Amino acid sequence: MRGEIRQLFFYPIKGLSPQPLDRVELRPGQGFPFDRVFGLARHDSDYRPRDFRPIPKTQFIVLVKEERLAGLQTSFDPLSWRLQIRVCGNLAFEDDLSTAAGVARTIDFFATMFDLGADERPIFAYGGENRFTDVSVVSKEMMNAVSLINLESVRDFARRIGQPVDPRRFRANIYFEGLPPYSELDLLDQEITIGAARLRVTMRTRRCAATEVNPQSALRDIAVPQLLMKHLGHSDMGVYAEILEGGPVQPGTVIAAPAAAGTHHG
Repeated sequence: MRGEIRQLFFYPIKGLSPQPLDRVELRPGQGFPFDRVFGLARHDSDYRPRDFRPIPKTQFIVLVKEERLAGLQTSFDPLSWRLQIRVCGNLAFEDDLSTAAGVARTIDFFATMFDLGADERPIFAYGGENRFTDVSVVSKEMMNAVSLINLESVRDFARRIGQPVDPRRFRANIYFEGLPPYSELDLLDQEITIGAARLRVTMRTRRCAATEVNPQSALRDIAVPQLLMKHLGHSDMGVYAEILEGGPVQPGTVIAAPAAAGTHHG
């Protein structure tokens, strides 16, 4: 089976906006570059800056509970460490995350946004070489896995439920098309290639309430997990893959996978 990469995204701050990429260099065991290296940990979370250990997504301010985050358009520059936040296209906040003062002002912004008191202020978490991916709690290898979405699967799901589904709901790193709908779900423990890069599919992505949030309106308007269960018999959409051999990836790069059975997706 062969398809093509269509879009690449990274999410510097867990729960905030995706940022598109024109090209990325995948490297073995390193995950998607600068993906989920920051997060807004809840005040009572287990995050410890000098004793990193993976913590579940429920301990962060994320879309699962705070759908209003989708109303922010955020942009982070990995070179300058400057963060910009826009609301309805207008610049609402900008600061330097490389300074303690900039981090404090960033915390102030989100504390004000969610009306959090002095004892509830979030912690601006930085993972260093670690990542705050949803599956970081599974293993170090899974923490550095990349997430993939088959656009053909999203289109089929949209057809089944009778309404458009924005693929950005699924917050993947790599979006591709050309493979049969849901065929990626049958590739567990198998290898795929993306250009010169070689990856092994390690896990299906079980979807949570974050996917209910419309990335444009910031409203919960589609019960994605329940509808996946109703129409497909499971709540999976997309897969995680471990990078075995690196290489450049960009829109148009060929993705190749062994033929999958595809016998249990409705």
